[in-house]
Amino acid sequence: MAKRPGELLGREVPVIANWVDGVTVAPGQLVLLENCRVNKGEKKNNEDLAKKMAALCDIFVNDAFGTAHRAEGTTYGIAQFAPIACAGPLLATEIDAITKALAHPKRPLVAIVAGSKVSTKLTILKSLSANVDQLIVGGGIANTFMLAAGLKIGKSLAEPDLVNEAKAVIEAMKARGADVPIPTDVVTAKEFKADAKAETKAATDVADDDLILDIGPETAQRLAAQLMKAGTIVWNGPVGVFEFAAFENGTQVIAQAIAQSDAFSIAGGGDTLAAIAKYGIEKDVGYISTGGGAFLEVLEGKTLPALEILTKRAAG
Repeated sequence: MAKRPGELLGREVPVIANWVDGVTVAPGQLVLLENCRVNKGEKKNNEDLAKKMAALCDIFVNDAFGTAHRAEGTTYGIAQFAPIACAGPLLATEIDAITKALAHPKRPLVAIVAGSKVSTKLTILKSLSANVDQLIVGGGIANTFMLAAGLKIGKSLAEPDLVNEAKAVIEAMKARGADVPIPTDVVTAKEFKADAKAETKAATDVADDDLILDIGPETAQRLAAQLMKAGTIVWNGPVGVFEFAAFENGTQVIAQAIAQSDAFSIAGGGDTLAAIAKYGIEKDVGYISTGGGAFLEVLEGKTLPALEILTKRAAG
């Protein structure tokens, strides 16, 4: 990490370990401090540690959106006690982009929430269902919603104990005249592997030993058409096992629709970024978030601890 700024500055950037009790920095020198996560008390936001770190600086700049959802020593504590504390350009840009997408969205607002588990994203689905015009679910989450719609999903990944929660999200959307599109066709296989034989079938024809690994082409085209009409798109998660060529069509079609849409689009989460890179649409997405957990928590309507303390300091 220190090597690159050293090259750009044309001077050596030393890396210092055991720096909590003080660092010697010459005027005009840049010093990189060893990973703060190894400091005892960092994760528990220990006040003594925070005060020692704050004493090292005149100005503390937090530019780590990816850790802004954690209340720890370097994300919260140091900002409490530093003489001046502020957000860096990345953190500020992230918040502005997400605010633009959610607080004052150009309608219709479409959210794509996909991934293997409903449980980790249920609160997000609930809060989005109160705000979005369309909620597209994919991956294992879509399987749970298919169960909620009375469809059979064979031995696909799902969470049957959360069917009632999924039904509640569908009802909440319906009450607002919005909807959660349920797949009408799917791509299945008998086993989870890259060279498994892929079969496209109607969502009503899933066999007991089938695994649903992607949405079908008809569903993908229908969702793509909806995305083309969107004013704002929030994207978190691929809609199928896009790492396997036979099961990537759904995610590819959706990625290309987002790229071609005139909507302001914001995407976040590791798998989403991998899909964006795979299909080369980086330049066509309005904003790509660097955060996974932080991105989801903002979507959920939570206040990020790192931002909360900086806001308090600004007001104080």
